[in-house]
Amino acid sequence: MKVVIQRVKTASVTVENKIISQIAQGYLILLGIEKGDTQADSVTLTKKIAKLRVFADSEDKMNLSIQDIKGAILLVSQFTLCALTRHGNRPAFTEAMPPEEADRMYQEFGKMLEIQGIPVQYGQFGAMMDVALVNDGPVTILLESKGGVLLPS
Repeated sequence: MKVVIQRVKTASVTVENKIISQIAQGYLILLGIEKGDTQADSVTLTKKIAKLRVFADSEDKMNLSIQDIKGAILLVSQFTLCALTRHGNRPAFTEAMPPEEADRMYQEFGKMLEIQGIPVQYGQFGAMMDVALVNDGPVTILLESKGGVLLPS
């Protein structure tokens, strides 16, 4: 499972010229779900995301979590994070989890974040989306998990 976390001032998703979800301060999370990913990967990553301290405290140090600032998450499924690019110039997406199973895991991932008290808005799985954001910092963090274990970045 691959996650790109962008600390944002605002973010939104538009589908067919209609805003379907938006947040103020928090995270825009792009989620790539690969074949073989399990609930253990989701548990590991959602716990890490909830406690990750990348928001400024009163001394302007990255010391607060999204829970501390009462931020929100805009969660967008993005199979292109699973791209294989070693050979040739056209990415292969053979490692991406099949859509029906990936959609289920995507929804469960969001529910795990909500259980931790973080409001979650969702993109539209499988749709062509326009994702807009004001990246705060910018701060962008990459996380990966295999078998419920965080991989070194």
